[in-house]
Amino acid sequence: MKKILFFIASVMVFGALSGCANHSTQTVPVGTIERDTILGVPCCVYLPYDYSKRAERKQEVFPVLYLQHGMYGSEDDWSNQGDLLHLMDSLLACGAVREMVVIMPDNFLGSIPPKERQALMDAPNITPAGEEFDLLNGSAHWSKLTREQERAYEMSGYWEKNFPLFMEEAEKRYSISREPKGRAIAGLSMGGFHTMHVSHYLHGQFSCIGLFSAVILSPTSAEVYDNWQAEVREMMASEPVYWIGMGREDHLYDQLQEYRLWLEDNNIEYTYYESTGGHTWENWQDYLCRFLKKF
Repeated sequence: MKKILFFIASVMVFGALSGCANHSTQTVPVGTIERDTILGVPCCVYLPYDYSKRAERKQEVFPVLYLQHGMYGSEDDWSNQGDLLHLMDSLLACGAVREMVVIMPDNFLGSIPPKERQALMDAPNITPAGEEFDLLNGSAHWSKLTREQERAYEMSGYWEKNFPLFMEEAEKRYSISREPKGRAIAGLSMGGFHTMHVSHYLHGQFSCIGLFSAVILSPTSAEVYDNWQAEVREMMASEPVYWIGMGREDHLYDQLQEYRLWLEDNNIEYTYYESTGGHTWENWQDYLCRFLKKF
């Protein structure tokens, strides 16, 4: 029997941190965010307090969250606009989540084969017809593409197909779990699209899956999308937490409701959290806090 948890939220990040009101008076072990490149993909990586010593001396293995950005974003969106360092340290200080490593890749560049990726980085900037491109609110490579080119790359299936190699390399570099119970994946908007399709393509490899204001579109004809409905059903056999968040004023709201109907018609269990507001960082921070408490 399917189980759907439905919430209406009127508060955002501070609501998600409820019960942590006294965290500012506690000793907070501060983590760090470092930059790395994994298989040619730029990443920001959140590491818990004293990670290096604990990983090397005690051979401590940490749970890992693969956290993806949205369209026109880059690897540092979650750390800069999403204030991930403060969120993680605050959640840890009040015991709301367990310590973990958070790997934030540039999932757009990861969607492009290496030779084309380098050509893109070397190409001159363009401005899409009829649009102003704001480099302050998007990563530089977006100024080199039209919307049609961007979508073709994003939905080529390349990132999903190569995610096992990315994950394998990450596991060699960091002292992180190689077991499904110690892995989670989440993303906002287009990163939610990638999360949805990586998780079913690698069904059974993640214990927690989070879709935050996710793009839910009919995929292209790429091979990795061919059997997505059957693979979602198969994925749920391992009973992961399948967590979905959406704002009532989000422009993707109707798309998601259609996906929810499909999930319910197929008796797929999921947790649904509906907030006020739209496609905003305030919502995504809130969703992340709530999602992490399930991991």
